[in-house]
Amino acid sequence: MTTLSTIAFLTPGNYDDARPEQGLEDTLALFEHGERLGYDGAWVRQRHLEHGVSSAPVFLAAASQRTRRIRLGIGVIPIGYESPFRLAEDLSTADVLSGGRLEVGVSAGRPPHVELIGERVFDGDWSGQDFSHARVDRLLENLSGEFLGDADTVIHSPGNVQRPRLQPHAAGLRDRIWIGAGSARSAEWAAERGLGLLTGNIVSGGPVDAGGPAAFGATQLEVLARYRDGYRGAGRPRVALGRVIVPTDGADRATRAKYAEYRASREERTRLAHGERLTQFAPDLIGTAEQILEQLAADAVVSDVTDLRLELPYEFSVDDYRQILDDVARLVAPELGWAGGDGRGEGVASTPVTAAA
Repeated sequence: MTTLSTIAFLTPGNYDDARPEQGLEDTLALFEHGERLGYDGAWVRQRHLEHGVSSAPVFLAAASQRTRRIRLGIGVIPIGYESPFRLAEDLSTADVLSGGRLEVGVSAGRPPHVELIGERVFDGDWSGQDFSHARVDRLLENLSGEFLGDADTVIHSPGNVQRPRLQPHAAGLRDRIWIGAGSARSAEWAAERGLGLLTGNIVSGGPVDAGGPAAFGATQLEVLARYRDGYRGAGRPRVALGRVIVPTDGADRATRAKYAEYRASREERTRLAHGERLTQFAPDLIGTAEQILEQLAADAVVSDVTDLRLELPYEFSVDDYRQILDDVARLVAPELGWAGGDGRGEGVASTPVTAAA
């Protein structure tokens, strides 16, 4: 296995319907806890109509004021619902507030729940909307910092005359955009534009009879190979690999039983490819640190990258998340060669997640 240089975590940011403020505060506190443990990144999902973070830029702007070093990630924003210009403004504002720590994942395609909220988002019929990767291209263009109009175009505001462009300009943010891709086609699109690749526990396009860890790994390795072969960015290809990793070492007996029940409830889905897209699921890594290290060593995809993102399960409590992060930082990650941050939130900001050469 290659040496692990960067480790991050992704949390669902769950909350009770009657007390959203408590759940969001718990998630902010988890970001602070992860920074103290030395994690390189803390990520949230953007979820609509669910008990979770519905506006990731707003949440990460708050997180930027509670942390100092840790990278702040979004995995992912469904771009189909977004105005590429307004989203660029929100992301740029959050990035400037964070001191340039945002890592932004986006996904193309028909967004979830569009049949329920599409009419509200687009103020009318949504069926003719463009949900393709072209929307991501417009986001990238808006983040580029280019001036609008010709060389003589200016705008006037109180006490100021300036050439117009998206404000604030967040230098470098365009280079920290990632594509959430579970198929070779999306990976190739990201590679052509020099974007980072987010891949996790779900891939599509494998053999009809695919199932089990070996088949999943082969399909995901093909996605990574297509990405690297087609990469046209200025630096090295960037791959952030997500896995559900749940050590049981620091858990009490009842919690260990809950973790085992969770794993058993999800095993069946890993045995076959599902639906028209032939979607496959990776097994969850749940057990002692020693058992998890054995499973990571046997995972061919983990062996092909240098960076890992822990995907914390939706169903668990904030105390469970803290125990998982503690156990991984203490018992798992050091065995993979991870040095970690300085544990005080005062280290130099880590570089964007980078794939193995």
